[in-house]
Amino acid sequence: MSFDPQTVFAALHHTIDQAVGARLFTITVLDRKARLARRAYTSHPTEYPVSGVKPMRDDGWSEQVIDRGETFIANTTSGFSPYFADHALINELGCHSAMNLPVTDGGEVIGTVNMLDVEAHFTPERVARIEALVTEHKADLVRAMRETPMTA
Repeated sequence: MSFDPQTVFAALHHTIDQAVGARLFTITVLDRKARLARRAYTSHPTEYPVSGVKPMRDDGWSEQVIDRGETFIANTTSGFSPYFADHALINELGCHSAMNLPVTDGGEVIGTVNMLDVEAHFTPERVARIEALVTEHKADLVRAMRETPMTA
């Protein structure tokens, strides 16, 4: 049986959505050497299509999530709007909080699991549950990210 990254991503999305909810869910994979990022999975293909690559950015968000490997949580639009130029579209979709969880392999961040939902959604309990679910799925998630081509 062949391994399908999209199946892995969809299963994680479903698991997290059932456990804590995720109004908007995407997965991004990174090519750190080329400094490129690609949206590899999306719950909203119209508004956030799986796309070609774009340059990785350098800002406070990337320093926290990509460089230090720390989860980013903003439970209000004002918490993420300095980093997300598309915050108006995010708000139109009913999302006013964000969580970006880095996925590491060999000590290096290779991608992120990204969730958005209503304001104040990412409580400490929900964050802990999401982190535990990602850890449970990490082996398959890392493989899926590694096997995702950087072109759509």
